[in-house]
Amino acid sequence: MTPEQRASAAEALRVAERECKPIAPLTADFPDMDVVDAYQIQLINIAERLETGRIIRGHKVGLSSKAMQDMMGVDEPDYGHLLEDMFVFEDFDVATGEMCQPRVEVEVGFILGAALPAPGCNVADVLRATAYVVPAIEIIDSRIADWKITLPDTIADNASSARVVLGGNATPISAIDPRAIGATLRRNGEIIATGTSAAVLGNPATAVAWLANKVHAFGVTLEAGHVILPGSCTRAYDVAAGDSIRADFDILGSVGVSFK
Repeated sequence: MTPEQRASAAEALRVAERECKPIAPLTADFPDMDVVDAYQIQLINIAERLETGRIIRGHKVGLSSKAMQDMMGVDEPDYGHLLEDMFVFEDFDVATGEMCQPRVEVEVGFILGAALPAPGCNVADVLRATAYVVPAIEIIDSRIADWKITLPDTIADNASSARVVLGGNATPISAIDPRAIGATLRRNGEIIATGTSAAVLGNPATAVAWLANKVHAFGVTLEAGHVILPGSCTRAYDVAAGDSIRADFDILGSVGVSFK
């Protein structure tokens, strides 16, 4: 893609998000768009938001479980940026009218106590650098109509990021096996999914290491204090106004959010 085409694609995504009107897949308008183009489009929009005073508070890995890759028809993870205004307090109401087509995911949130080294970051580095983990719900959204996305589409769209809800119980990572955390997702009190942290690349710490190495290629470092979402323990589920969502985790506790 030319720089002009990347800028045009970035603008289309900004308008879609601002007006809550999803657009056709970018890959339909730009069939030559590849993963490198997509990350550059994402970074154009992140830079624009930073210029308006927004702050990066972390990053997320998307499509890191087989369930999510199968659901979206892709075969590798991606990543996106988490900005400070994406975070909402648990048990607060989230307005569905501010999003296009929201879904929820169950995640183990990593809170870094130190920056991660890269390239060459490994699981041991992640375990050393993580201050604690928390229960989390990621609210994803797609500015691409009907979630008809390819990997470049979702990457360009900031990995379909929207909101993040963190639970209030902090658990030192040294006190748990991050590969063996069970999770249950409830919608309006009914269990709709169960899963385990091992679904995330076998170990969510592996996903965090993958992320540190991936973003290094784009001049980005995962810093102390950053929130890192490694990917969902289950597939994503649609939500609508009136829904109440709760995720319960072994050892880590629970986190909930409602939609209006």
